[in-house]
Amino acid sequence: MSQATLVKFDYPNSLVKSYQYWHVLLRPAQPTLGSLILICKENVEQYSAISAGAAAEQMQVVADIERVLKERFNYSKINYLMLMMIDPAVHFHVIPRYESGVNFNDFEYLDNQWPTPPSLQDELQLSESVRAQLLQLLRDDFGA
Repeated sequence: MSQATLVKFDYPNSLVKSYQYWHVLLRPAQPTLGSLILICKENVEQYSAISAGAAAEQMQVVADIERVLKERFNYSKINYLMLMMIDPAVHFHVIPRYESGVNFNDFEYLDNQWPTPPSLQDELQLSESVRAQLLQLLRDDFGA
């Protein structure tokens, strides 16, 4: 996989959980609370080039992502964006969507784009301590 793509998403600091074929990362810029990056560990730049093992495992990883984010934040919908315009490694931006605000650390975070497509230019203003708390909670929730 592209090391540059990993670095852009602050790996290994942002690592939530590592699977055999995939990493789940906390997205450095949070358009909505709990936004993640799902990145394939294989050195491929086309989704059709991932191995059968990676494709099979992706089903379990997505199920884990949806379970954890639902239990933790009770999202309304979840968006998986595969853009790969700038970062060539096969990866998805996982954006939980909220019809109403979500409370975390005594603050309500809004999904300003609801119900339209998310904007990756939006970024919640999270302090370093709140970001660290979010990362640790997700690591714990994933059992990492």
